[in-house]
Amino acid sequence: MNIIKNLTVEGKHQKPIVTDVFYNETQQPKKVVIFCHGYKGFKDWGAWNLMAQQFAKAGFFFIKFNFSHNGGTAENPIDFPDLEAFGNNNYTKELDDLESILDWISSEEKFKNEVHIADISVIGHSRGGGIVLLKANEDARIKKVISLAAVADIGSRSSTTGDLENWKKDGVKYVINGRTKQQMPHFYQFYEDFKTNEERLNIQKAVEKIGIPQLVIHGDKDTSVSVDEAHKIHSWNSNSILKIIENADHVFNVSHPWEKEKVSKELEEVTTICIEFLK
Repeated sequence: MNIIKNLTVEGKHQKPIVTDVFYNETQQPKKVVIFCHGYKGFKDWGAWNLMAQQFAKAGFFFIKFNFSHNGGTAENPIDFPDLEAFGNNNYTKELDDLESILDWISSEEKFKNEVHIADISVIGHSRGGGIVLLKANEDARIKKVISLAAVADIGSRSSTTGDLENWKKDGVKYVINGRTKQQMPHFYQFYEDFKTNEERLNIQKAVEKIGIPQLVIHGDKDTSVSVDEAHKIHSWNSNSILKIIENADHVFNVSHPWEKEKVSKELEEVTTICIEFLK
């Protein structure tokens, strides 16, 4: 299996999009799968590398990447050495980054014999799930979409995360990262970007218009994003498929770092369901 880590893809926002690819070199075009991490996430979190290998073994060309402003850097793509970038992230930057990855794989000479660019699917976890649902409605290159433990509404999350007046006055508010103990900044531009692009960032309206195959996966023990959000997403597209994973939390019972050789039973189930759906 070919695993190429930490390629840098040029984006629209002056920071590289650090990217991994997993594939078996066959000189035959393969279905492409692009994976988007969630809030306070990164491409190497937990068992995402093991999951990527399972997709490659199943015959896919699998891409995962760090959003340009997720707080990682090209030198250190794991965790959050660049909190200034994290504070300047927003939803439209993440949509742009996903578009940059679509542009890159559609034109990258190095992989042109390995990828079937007319067959690209996207998978997103948590906030990344919201991003792929929005992008699937915007970009005709996406042929299938899967959301894992996705948020159904980013509006409520953009405005109710504390006192708006103080946020505007101070220009920044902080969220503690439970694992790294970092005080992670959110600059007020995050809310302004949301308000400016509120129509575009409406997940319900996007899902109602999705005309491609859609799979919604969620754990029934998710305490971070309620399983109710999966039911909402499913209800907005009567053609979508809903799969509830029993006894699975928000990250399908994986943690970071993940030292085991296999993924959790729940993430194994998720990966199997995804592969069957994409095949």
